[in-house]
Amino acid sequence: MSSLHASAVCLGGRALLILGPPGAGKSALALRMMALGAGLIADDRVLVRRAGGHLVAACPPPLVGLIEARGVGILRADPAGPAPVALAVDLGRAEPDRLPPFRNTVLYGIPVPLVLGPLRPHLGEALRQMLLSGRAA
Repeated sequence: MSSLHASAVCLGGRALLILGPPGAGKSALALRMMALGAGLIADDRVLVRRAGGHLVAACPPPLVGLIEARGVGILRADPAGPAPVALAVDLGRAEPDRLPPFRNTVLYGIPVPLVLGPLRPHLGEALRQMLLSGRAA
């Protein structure tokens, strides 16, 4: 099992892994996804392990049910997960295309569908739709 500097939420039994540098909006996107019905797996640190042909996201025990809201403080949330990673978003890499091609990234030898940032007003809703519609792995 490895630890990533990331956040993760779960919707429909599938995890969204939120990647990016400090200050990119990982926690903000996780909070937005939670407002749209997702459950919090982990904020700031995500444990990732291979399970067969997919990755599973989980929370380090000291962080279970905690998420930072910048300028507000540490908030409590009902914990979710572990869950298989179905989609990743990288808020540190800008999407150059208006209608981007299908992208993926390889994490620990496993290909994962990838959406590039930055954080935009509609990103949470689009990612929610991708997870629920099955467009993500």
